[in-house]
Amino acid sequence: MSGASESSHQRHTLRTLVLAQVLSGAGLAAGVTVGALLAEDMLGTTSLAGIPSALFTIGSAAAAVTVGRISNRHGRRPGLAVGYAVGATGAAVIVVAAAIDSAPLLLVALLVYGAGTATNLQARYAGADLALPARRGRAVSTVLVATTLGAVVGPNLVTPMGGLAEAIDVPRLAGPFILAAVAYGAAGLVLVTRLRPDPLLLARQLATDATPAEVGTADPAPAPAPATWPARAVVAGGAVMVITQIVMVAIMTMTPIHMKHHGHGVGATGVVIAAHIAGMYLPSPLSGALVDRLGARALGFGSGMMLLLAGILAAVMPVGSVVGLAIALAVLGLGWNLGLVAGTSILSGLPLAIRARTQGAVDLCIAVAGSGAGLGSGFVVTGASYGFLAALGGVVALAIVPIVALAVDAERLADDTDRPEPALAGSGTR
Repeated sequence: MSGASESSHQRHTLRTLVLAQVLSGAGLAAGVTVGALLAEDMLGTTSLAGIPSALFTIGSAAAAVTVGRISNRHGRRPGLAVGYAVGATGAAVIVVAAAIDSAPLLLVALLVYGAGTATNLQARYAGADLALPARRGRAVSTVLVATTLGAVVGPNLVTPMGGLAEAIDVPRLAGPFILAAVAYGAAGLVLVTRLRPDPLLLARQLATDATPAEVGTADPAPAPAPATWPARAVVAGGAVMVITQIVMVAIMTMTPIHMKHHGHGVGATGVVIAAHIAGMYLPSPLSGALVDRLGARALGFGSGMMLLLAGILAAVMPVGSVVGLAIALAVLGLGWNLGLVAGTSILSGLPLAIRARTQGAVDLCIAVAGSGAGLGSGFVVTGASYGFLAALGGVVALAIVPIVALAVDAERLADDTDRPEPALAGSGTR
C-alpha cells in the first residue's frame, strides 16, 4: 500500500473520530455538570455528593479494560462503538432513576454511564494508530480537541435540557442526561458506519506487509528487549496521567457543590464547567505540537506546574467570583490536558500486538484513581473546606515533577518501538 493511500486512511480516520468526539463531548459534560447536584438532591447529603464521580469513574475503569480488550482482538471500531452504546444506556437509566426517585437504580446507572467517559478517552489512541511517530502527539490532540465543541456546549444546555425534563415530568437535574443518551448513541453510530478501514487492524496489516526494502530504510539500531522497555514506558506515561486525573477529578467534582452552597445557580455552574472542559480539550493542538517537538518529559513538568497553580487559584478565589472560579478551573483543565497528552504520546508507541490491551489497562488505573479522588473529595470538603481540597490537589500534583525527571529513557523507549514497524512510516499526514 502506498504512502499516499495510507495518508488518506489516516485523514479519514481523524475526520471520523472528530465527528464522533464532537457528539460524545456533550454526553461527557452532562455528568460533570449536574451529576453531583443530582446525587446531593436524591441522597440528601453533601458528604456523598462525590459518589456520582466515583461511580461513573469506576464504571469507566471497567469499560476501559473491556474496550481495550475488544479493540485489541477485533479492532478500534467495535470496541469504541460498544463503549458508547453502553454509555448511552447508562444515561437513559439515570433519567429513569431520577423520574422514579430511586437512589439504588441511580447508583447502578452511574456505573454504566461511565462507559461513555472511558470510550471518549480511548478514542484518542485510535487517532495515533496510523500516525507517523513524529506526529503522534498532533494526531492525539486532534481527537482530543474535537471533544471541546460538544463538551463546552453541553454544560450551557443545562437550563434548556432542564426545561425539557420538567416538560416530561422528569426532575430538572436529569435533563442533561437525556442529552447524554442521545449524544453517546449518535457517536457510536458514527463509528460503526464510518470508521472503515479500522485503524488498528490496518496498522497491523501494514506492519506485517513491510518489505525488506522498507525495513532497510528504517533506523538500524536494535529495539530494546520486550521484557524491559514496555514496563518502563507504561509506568512513566501511566503515572503522569494517574496523578493528573486524581487532582483534576477531586477539584472539579466539588466545584458545583461549592458554588451551590454560596448561592450560585446551575447556569453559573455551567459557565465554570464549560471553561474547565475548554481548558481540558481546547489547548490540545498546542499540546500535541509541543510534545512532538519537546518531548513528553517537558509537557509532564508543565502539567505539574499548571495543576499546582490551579489548586492555588481555586483555593484563594472569592466565593462570589464566577469569573475567578472559571479561570481556576480552566487552568485545572489545562494541567490535565498537558499530562494526558504527555502520557498518551508514550503509550502510543507500544507494539501493535499489545497496544490496545495495554492502553486499556492503563486507563483502568487512571479511572480507579479518579474514582477514589471523586469519592474522597466530598469527605475532604465536609471535614475541612473546598479551599483546603484545592490546595491539597495542587500539592499532590507536584509528584509529577520527580516522576518525569526520573523517567530518563521512557520517551526514547517509546520512540524505539517504531523500528520493527517501518511500514507505518508513510501512514501519517504530513
